[in-house]
Amino acid sequence: MFIPLHDHNPLIHVRRQYVTWGLIAVNLAVFVLIQGGGLSEDALAASVMSLGLVPAVFFDLRELSPELVLVPEAASMVTYAFLHGSWMHLAGNMIFLWVFGDNVEDAMGHVKFLFFYLACAAVAGFAQAALDPVSTVPIVGASGAVAGIVGAYLILHPRVRLWVLALGRIPLRIPASWALVAWIGYQVAMAVGSAEEGVAWWAHVAGFVAGAVLVVILKRPGVPLFDRAA
Repeated sequence: MFIPLHDHNPLIHVRRQYVTWGLIAVNLAVFVLIQGGGLSEDALAASVMSLGLVPAVFFDLRELSPELVLVPEAASMVTYAFLHGSWMHLAGNMIFLWVFGDNVEDAMGHVKFLFFYLACAAVAGFAQAALDPVSTVPIVGASGAVAGIVGAYLILHPRVRLWVLALGRIPLRIPASWALVAWIGYQVAMAVGSAEEGVAWWAHVAGFVAGAVLVVILKRPGVPLFDRAA
């Protein structure tokens, strides 16, 4: 739909977005070191079964083979968000995290932002798993957590102008509200009407809602909403 490139939105409360950088580094390291960088199908398959969120396993309807059990079932509600199915899957999520994560981290502080990110991942994963609790297809990807960041950014900075690539090729500078409302509208439309398998559309929607709610609770005192200080 669009690729975010840059927002001219300086940090106010933190000097560096250390948690955002750290999350990007961890996602990259997991994909390269644990998932084989997408070059080994065996490593990729084993990682998504061991660390991904498998609804039937999470709801105790099925069990993994003992050699695949690396973390408790409850932990997969978070570990799944650090796995990706391909370099393109990883890159798409990390671009959104890079562009929007720093200002959400700035509004909350480092520790609250890390909690926020993991909470959005957990809400998104649970929502997707609950829709089909008997599924044995692993859910993977940071999309739900990143959707939470998108929701928070929309609540904080709807009037900031973004540079985006519309349709992946047309550079535009538009208000964040235009881009992000269109983005969530597309996610909802696909969640309701798409028969496409392999994309956790409802995780995106649930993560977005979680982010929009949690930012109001977790932001620093005095941080305005909806760019009221602009």
